[in-house]
Amino acid sequence: MENQFTNSDIAEILSTTGKLMDLHDVDPQRAKAYVDCVFTLERLDEQIAGMNPGKIAQIRGYGRIIQPAILEILQTGTLQELSHLMEITPKGIFDIMQVKGLGVKKVKTLWKEVGIDNLNALKKACEEDVIAGIKGFGAKTQESILSSIAFLESLKGKMRLDQALVLGQEILDKLKVSYPEVELSGELKRIENVISELTFIVKKDGFGGIKLSEGEFEQDLKNSSPSTWRGWFKGFEILLVVEKVSSNDWVNKKLLRSASPEHLKMQNKEGETFLSVLSSNRFESEEAAYSAMGCPYIIPEMRSSMILPSEDEIVEWKDITGALHNHSTYSDGEASVEAMAQACRDLGFVYFGIADHSQTAAYAKGLWPETVSKQHKEIDALNAKYNGQFRIFKGIESDILNDGSLDYEEEVLKSFDYIVASVHSVLNMDEEKATARLIRAIENPYTKILGHPTGRLLLRRTGYPIDYKKVIDACAANGVVMELNANPWRLDLDWTWIPYCLEKGVMISINPDAHSTQGLLDIKYGVMVARKAGLPRKMTLNALSVDEVAKVFGC
Repeated sequence: MENQFTNSDIAEILSTTGKLMDLHDVDPQRAKAYVDCVFTLERLDEQIAGMNPGKIAQIRGYGRIIQPAILEILQTGTLQELSHLMEITPKGIFDIMQVKGLGVKKVKTLWKEVGIDNLNALKKACEEDVIAGIKGFGAKTQESILSSIAFLESLKGKMRLDQALVLGQEILDKLKVSYPEVELSGELKRIENVISELTFIVKKDGFGGIKLSEGEFEQDLKNSSPSTWRGWFKGFEILLVVEKVSSNDWVNKKLLRSASPEHLKMQNKEGETFLSVLSSNRFESEEAAYSAMGCPYIIPEMRSSMILPSEDEIVEWKDITGALHNHSTYSDGEASVEAMAQACRDLGFVYFGIADHSQTAAYAKGLWPETVSKQHKEIDALNAKYNGQFRIFKGIESDILNDGSLDYEEEVLKSFDYIVASVHSVLNMDEEKATARLIRAIENPYTKILGHPTGRLLLRRTGYPIDYKKVIDACAANGVVMELNANPWRLDLDWTWIPYCLEKGVMISINPDAHSTQGLLDIKYGVMVARKAGLPRKMTLNALSVDEVAKVFGC
């Protein structure tokens, strides 16, 4: 049976193979073909795993070289050539290839000509000013390499929220086999954007510490203690902490271990901190502990700060009525408009907003005006078919151009029900220019939602610098909704700025940025982090009725 690899999986294997071939000076023509085919492969409307060999060969540029390689990947899960190349490549080279700004040519120079084959050696060479003197590098590149290495080092042992949730549940299930009363705690309990430690508490009275299966759990004996097991699970780099807690201390420890240091500094009217209250009293319930602080119960997600919940109901998954900012096969999505809309209906939503890429985004098959017209006609036909029982909003994710203007002429812009304005290029502007660029886009009368405002990719790249208050103030002044992009790579706008949005009356739209029907479920991650900020349902755009959303869009 063939491996059901996605186009992205196949593209990654071919790209890696091509780069390693280039690194080892193996068949330059084939190496280039492997790398070049990735652009086309990731933008195919159809999954290549479902095609017959003849059809694969008919794709432009996929004949003699690419088609056999793809068939081998589908049949074996890899390329024999890739396995060989990985064997003869020092492991440290793969780390160096992750350094931003270092292409294969520069990596080859560092390895073959200078003898640098790992990150530590590269870092030391930069600190000793060696790299600046290498032809083709210079002081600026050396500084950039050091900055990128520091960023990579900061990521070690960390996981995205979605990955940590899956791993955390697997570990929780295994712990419950030996310890019936176990609870998730720490960062994952609080739903932090990035998780650096998986923490659990186990109810256990009497003598003896925590014992875990050596086959799956690796203990760090040096840093463990009789009450706390520290180590790793199945070779994952992220630290695992399992703490033994007595029945008498169970409620207090649940609060202590789920709260951040900042939350524990919260004070009551007498000036006592939450930490002090928990340390000097024993509570029967979490609600009683917060009552002793003179405040309402605070959900675990909100225990990262001192923000208190408002009287309004905090948004939940069950409140979500629709999905806005989604992509289809018209641009770089994997499903048709109708299939995406049906997936929304299956989730119980009452509307769907399509926001494919605009024409400037050629890398994502951005829509030209004639394609926009074709899509709108299809949407009109589908809406007629739904007969008022479901609605598709006509949107676009318009690129914010370098000067802050939107993609398309006004005649095209006004044909949409709404526009998500987003930055996808020139991400290296300074704060002043980046802020001015966003504000000009916000002030455009056709902009309804500001998409992923900082462009960050968690554990990959930091967002571009912006003056958050000026950008949010501009949204308030122009009636623009702020996006909380729920894709777990983004979670952008960061939840810490949602309270300021609420203060200024700026609504939040929890958008999945879905490129597939499965991607629609990413909304749940957005809801999780929105709850950290106490986002009320009434200030969540996609928790409104279809008529209320239409009113916000003015359509």
